Amino acid sequence: MIDISERAQAHFRKLLAQQGDEELGIRLRVTAAGTPAADCELEFCERRDLTGGEWTLECEGFQFYLEGDSVRWLNEASIDFEPNPTGGQLNIRAPGIKGQTPGKDASLVERVQYVLEAEINPRLASHGGRVSLREIDAEGVVVLQFGGGCHGCGMVDVTLKQGVEKTLRERVPEVTAVRDATDHAKGSKPYYEGRRGSSAMD
Repeated sequence: MIDISERAQAHFRKLLAQQGDEELGIRLRVTAAGTPAADCELEFCERRDLTGGEWTLECEGFQFYLEGDSVRWLNEASIDFEPNPTGGQLNIRAPGIKGQTPGKDASLVERVQYVLEAEINPRLASHGGRVSLREIDAEGVVVLQFGGGCHGCGMVDVTLKQGVEKTLRERVPEVTAVRDATDHAKGSKPYYEGRRGSSAMD
């Protein structure tokens, strides 16, 4: 499943020893799995912090936990530590965490959803926003729901046309237009309130 080199294990033992807690272990999880934004995160973990879904790897002197939902993305993954004059570099290789870009035989919904999660939402996240797919009609019109900082934002029309629609039409030629189904009057924490200017996706 995942290979942790002897050098990496020694590095983890050193870090854990510095914490002074014999019950402490290391937990690994994958964020944004299946998208180009996927990444691995390591954290110290006490047994009381475990959710019960983790997989446990017995390492010399400590426990290494894999978050349950992340396991399937970590096939053939490896962790190594490369010493250097300034200390060293921990390297995690996980070739499967980004998934595969939907092929030509994938459905229109799958391809639109992939672009939303892989490209558009990471940009909107910098402003606390997010967009989700509501539907796609027979004419290729994509209907979206904005949330977070985009809900009620005074810039949402610019973001929709110059950012979201432009990106979707470039990546998925079958998309003919993009519509916003959000009731922005109910937005509680908009990123911009009534301001006009550059797009939040620029």
